[in-house]
Amino acid sequence: MTPDRWIVTIIGLGMIGLIVWFFWLKRSAGFRANESSAGFQEAMILVKGGYTPDTIIVQSGRPVRLNFRREETASCSDKVVFADFQKSADLPTGVTVAVELLPRSPGEFSFGCPMGMFRGKLVVE
Repeated sequence: MTPDRWIVTIIGLGMIGLIVWFFWLKRSAGFRANESSAGFQEAMILVKGGYTPDTIIVQSGRPVRLNFRREETASCSDKVVFADFQKSADLPTGVTVAVELLPRSPGEFSFGCPMGMFRGKLVVE
């Protein structure tokens, strides 16, 4: 194999590794929800190319309010689904939508768009 083919092969394998890490192996530290005056654990989540932050940490047995603000027009991001809580919400562009949950037990609960392209996680301690 010639040197230029080795270089292209190494770069290609590196890019494959980067894609695998970004989509399946990357872990974020998480954002701890703030306590609101109404007694909710609250977090603001920006929907733009994904969820920011994508990991929210809350305490079990206390109500949670996640405020989603969608700042894009991609059709996949127009809804968020919490399958474990049997909840979903439409997310119109430029509007903040609150999703209220009551996690009763500790664990990790995923949420995302209906197609699974945008994913997030609710960590209940």
